Amino acid sequence: MISIEEKSHCSGCHACANACPKNCIQMISDEEGFWYPQVDKEKCIDCGLCEKVCPIIHKWQPDDSRTTTAMAAINLNEEIRFKSSSGGIFTLIAEEIINQGGVVFGAAFADDFKSVHHICVDNTDDLEKLRGSKYVQSKIGDTYKQAKHFLDSGRKVLFTGTPCQIGGLYSYLRKPYENLFTQDIICHGVPSPMVWEKYVDEREKKAASKTQRMFFRHKKYGWKTFAVLFEFSNNTAYIKNLREDSFMRAFLSNSCLRPSCYDCSFKSVKRQADITLADFWGIQNVLPEMDDDKGTSLVLLHTSQGKELIYFLKDKYRYKNVNTEVITKYNPAGVVSCKLNKNRNRFLKCIKNSEFDKTVSKYTKDSLYRKTRSFIGRLMRDIRK
Repeated sequence: MISIEEKSHCSGCHACANACPKNCIQMISDEEGFWYPQVDKEKCIDCGLCEKVCPIIHKWQPDDSRTTTAMAAINLNEEIRFKSSSGGIFTLIAEEIINQGGVVFGAAFADDFKSVHHICVDNTDDLEKLRGSKYVQSKIGDTYKQAKHFLDSGRKVLFTGTPCQIGGLYSYLRKPYENLFTQDIICHGVPSPMVWEKYVDEREKKAASKTQRMFFRHKKYGWKTFAVLFEFSNNTAYIKNLREDSFMRAFLSNSCLRPSCYDCSFKSVKRQADITLADFWGIQNVLPEMDDDKGTSLVLLHTSQGKELIYFLKDKYRYKNVNTEVITKYNPAGVVSCKLNKNRNRFLKCIKNSEFDKTVSKYTKDSLYRKTRSFIGRLMRDIRK
């Protein structure tokens, strides 16, 4: 049976829980708010399947014949692009799968916006729930099982998520499916769901109202200086850019990430997913003609299936091919794990019973300001060139 001796060796992907034939594995939150498998030993039959499907125990190795190509891309639909975190390419992919009778899995907020979980949608109107970044670990639940059901019935499936979630899906399925399409992201790391819930509670307390809508990457101040936006049911709003918002400060300073994120097993240019989507940071240096500060996607194509799907949609987006070296130069989160913040453990212990904004200021100020001032400073200098 699966046993997590080092928390850095578990990404919380839920593959083991989905695979268990006796349903004796539950994903339980620890004191930091992250999920880990807990086995009911009385029900366990020691089949070993939970260990066989762990994508960290059995790490995927790319085939030497697999080649990754890259492009910068912008959705021609400006409305969708504005509502998206970067260039709006996810929506084009998802719409195509649904239009072919398929289903799409991705991360969505709960109704109260205090948690994020994976859901399945089969109509284009519901893609709004999946669109946009969610800087919280999404709970997979039993969506691997759901995806397998659709795949076995012959329907096309697009499954989106972090690289570890895509790795968990493939490990769970244990065989290839021609009707499966996968899309991951370049992931900085996943913050604690407990920290996120605490943050939403504080925003609602200060607004004296419940959250009605929430955006992590609103473009009021532009794509590069994106803003966190809350709209409350009492018709008030909260909006702060990434340097000012306390949750983004905790996130970007690596103060609230899952232990496995500091030694990620899934950082690589070559990926298991068919397609990787990310922000094209540095676009102003590489292709300034494709930078209007409204969002440009970096699209990495890893498989022939992914390439065929993207090129089939080429009339719906503007693009330019680029060298994959842009990943390591401008988006190193694709290949390098985030650094452990020395105050991480103290921050996570303190945040439970303290005011959120004050705790963030206490534990993240120095490291965050050095990082964000440098990052934003470079962006502003590039914009003025």
